[in-house]
Amino acid sequence: MTAPKRKKARANGEGTIYQRKDGRWEAAGYVLAANGTRKRVRVYGSTRREAADKLAEKIANSNRGLPIATADSTVGEYLTYWLGSVAVHRLRENTHTRYATCVRLHLIPGLGTKKIARLTAKDVRTFLDRLRTACQCCAQGLDIERKQCCAVGECCQKHLSALTVAYVHSVLKSALEHAVREDELPRNVARNVKTTTHQPRRFRPLTAAEARKFLDAARADWLHALYELALRTGLRKGELLGLHWEDLDLTTGTASIRRSLQRTRSGGLTHLPTKTRASERRIALPTECLRSLKKHQERQDKERETAGSAWTDSGLVFATPTGRPLDPANLTRRFRSFLGRAGLRRIRFHDLRHSTATLLLEQGVDLVVIKELLGHAHIGVTAGVYAHVRLRLQRQAIDTLGNALGPTEEDPEDPPAMAAVR
Repeated sequence: MTAPKRKKARANGEGTIYQRKDGRWEAAGYVLAANGTRKRVRVYGSTRREAADKLAEKIANSNRGLPIATADSTVGEYLTYWLGSVAVHRLRENTHTRYATCVRLHLIPGLGTKKIARLTAKDVRTFLDRLRTACQCCAQGLDIERKQCCAVGECCQKHLSALTVAYVHSVLKSALEHAVREDELPRNVARNVKTTTHQPRRFRPLTAAEARKFLDAARADWLHALYELALRTGLRKGELLGLHWEDLDLTTGTASIRRSLQRTRSGGLTHLPTKTRASERRIALPTECLRSLKKHQERQDKERETAGSAWTDSGLVFATPTGRPLDPANLTRRFRSFLGRAGLRRIRFHDLRHSTATLLLEQGVDLVVIKELLGHAHIGVTAGVYAHVRLRLQRQAIDTLGNALGPTEEDPEDPPAMAAVR
């Protein structure tokens, strides 16, 4: 008679691991929770190894002092954990700052005390409806601090825009999606809530006549090469300011877009990777840009000689007269001043990029080519932003076809008068 096999002893700190009736493996153990206490967490896997590895990762993070959100955490505790331990490693710094502001001003005051495991789609919908209609002066206590609005009985009705409400909703969805991936929640209830589709920001891109006037006026400006490059190629502001001379090949007429110059809270002016992987690209440079860039290079050489020992050799194409990086905010101010001097209507710097795409579309350039030039991640982004142009081009195409076909024999030249509407 053979002795029964002894169960393999669990390693110290491995936790409890067993197979459920549904075939999945469940592992449970104690970790440091977001509120500073130790709580029991459960993870699941299709195999024993997968469940054990998931639990081991949580325990290892806990042992390093990283809190783990659990299903009985409040929404506020979970969002704090998610921002500090998850999102901070996945988002660009400026994006993380916007997320943190959104969580601090709206999500924690509105949903912070609710248990994350008991959060329902109705809770989220009610919160978003209240957020949409609440005066933000009163909600954030600014009325009392500034002795205005509701504090003096005259509410200013300062409501959030539909775009901001949609942004708050998207931040909550992102946070809860991570909880689902970590098996803390069975589903993302925020995804079941539909928000009102906001109207995209309306912009008036430069017309062809305005663009020609813009380029004519730019020739006398210190930043002529930058303005011309922005309008003729659609590069983003950060991409322009992050260009190095080594990124340009003025012989073959190409530019490699590898980085973006941004101002961050912690690092000041910082070179960061491009916005998306698709944004890292190589583009052809127009002949006009090659000429203006060569002139700009000659002027920068003279500035280097004038500055002498005060020159900072940053290698940047567009720099200050002493070679230091140009601050994006300063460029915005210079751009506004330039528009005023040139007698051009006021637009955002980013509208130069929109103008590039619009003018290319109106000239019949294929949408795929425009997507690659602008560095959009998906062609749907390009098509969505410039839908107004596509509709106008459709009308032109239909009219062109109508002129080619001409009137049919059955239909007279002039259409009959419309019958009265009943």
